[in-house]
Amino acid sequence: MRIRSRSLAVVVAIAVSSVGAALAQKQAPPASRTAQGTGALLQQAAQFDHQVTGVTVSERGRIFVNFPRWTEDSPLSVAEVLPDGRLRPYPDAQWNAWRNARRDELAPAEHWVCVQSVVADGRGSVWVVDPAAPAVDGLVPGGAKLVRIDLAGDRVAQVIRFGQDVAIPGSYLNDVRLSQDGRHAFLSDAGQRGALVVVELASGKARRVLDGHPSTQPEKGVVVRTDGKPLRYPDGRPVLFAADSIALSSDGAWLYWKPLTGTTLYRIQTAALTGRGFAGEDIASAVQPYGKVGPTDGLWIGRGTETLYLTSIEDNAVKARDLAAGPDGPTRTVVQDPRLRWPDTFSQGPDGSLYVTSSRIQDSAFFNRDAPLALPTQLWRLPRPRD
Repeated sequence: MRIRSRSLAVVVAIAVSSVGAALAQKQAPPASRTAQGTGALLQQAAQFDHQVTGVTVSERGRIFVNFPRWTEDSPLSVAEVLPDGRLRPYPDAQWNAWRNARRDELAPAEHWVCVQSVVADGRGSVWVVDPAAPAVDGLVPGGAKLVRIDLAGDRVAQVIRFGQDVAIPGSYLNDVRLSQDGRHAFLSDAGQRGALVVVELASGKARRVLDGHPSTQPEKGVVVRTDGKPLRYPDGRPVLFAADSIALSSDGAWLYWKPLTGTTLYRIQTAALTGRGFAGEDIASAVQPYGKVGPTDGLWIGRGTETLYLTSIEDNAVKARDLAAGPDGPTRTVVQDPRLRWPDTFSQGPDGSLYVTSSRIQDSAFFNRDAPLALPTQLWRLPRPRD
C-alpha cells in the first residue's frame, strides 16, 4: 500500500545507518501458535530494522523483500533474505545506492528510488515496481519504472520506464501481477487518482485504464479503523487510499482488485484489459463488483485454486474466501494474531507456504508524531494453509 503525505519535510528525515547494519539482521524465533486460537501456526520468518512492504518467493524458494522510503532514507530498497537471515542488496549494492539526500548525484532510472513491491514470475525473473515517490511527496523525474531481474545471473535484464502519461503527477504505482503467457503486466495505482496500468512487456508500452473509475477510487463513507478506532493523520485527516490490492486468478483469466479505503472487491477479464483497454477504449462496462470483503491491503490467489487470501488490516488477520462461491461467498479467518500489525503483502513458496509482511503502517511516523523513523517490521510464514 502507499501513504499520502502533504509535505516531504513533515515525514522525511535521514536515518543515519549503513548497509552493513542492515546485513546484520537475523532471522527471528521459531514458530508459535497464534494468540487468537485459530489453530494455524504463524512462524516469524525474518525480522527487519526498517519498514518492509513487499515480499516474493521464487520458484526455487529464494525470498526477496523491499523497503520503501516513506519516513526514512532506508539503506536498502530491495534485498534477498539469505538462509541465515542476512540481507543481501539486490541485485547489487549499486542499484541500492540511491539516497534522498543526494538524489541529484545518481540516475533515477538506474537505481531504486522508492520501491513498493517485488514479484517473482515463476519463469526465472523477479519484477520490481518503483513508483519513485519518496514519502509519497511527488515523483522523482525519470524514476518511475518496472524492472525485471534475471535470477540466474542476478542482473537487471529489462527496465521499463513510465512517462507522465502513465506515472501521472500524484501517482503511486503500487503492485504488479504478470500474465501467464508472460506478455503483459498489470499494476495498481494507489495515488491521488486511482487506476490500473496495463504493460506490454516486449515493447515496454503501457496504458492507464479505469483511470478515475469508481472501482479504483477510495470508497465513499468507508473509514479505515485500526486498534478499534479510525485511522487518521495527526492533523485529523482520514486515510484515503485508492486502487491498491490486486490479484490474478490461477487460470489468468480474471484480474481482481480493490481500493484499500473500500470494502468492495472488483474483477475484470484480462482479455478486456489487454484488448480494448490497451487500445484506449472505455472498458468500464466490463468491471464486475464481486462482493464485500472489508478494507484490505494485500490479495493473493493460491496456485491452482480459487481461494482468495486477503490481509485484513483492521483486525490483524489473514482471511480467505472461495471465489467459486460467487460474489456472496463467505469469508473465513485463516489466522488472527496481534503480531500481524497491518499485514501487507503476500507471496507463496514452492512448498505451498504462504508468506506475509507486517508493515505496521498504523505505528509509523505518518500517524504517530513520536514514532521512530526506522520502524522494525517482520516477515511471517504460514505452512500451507487449507484452500
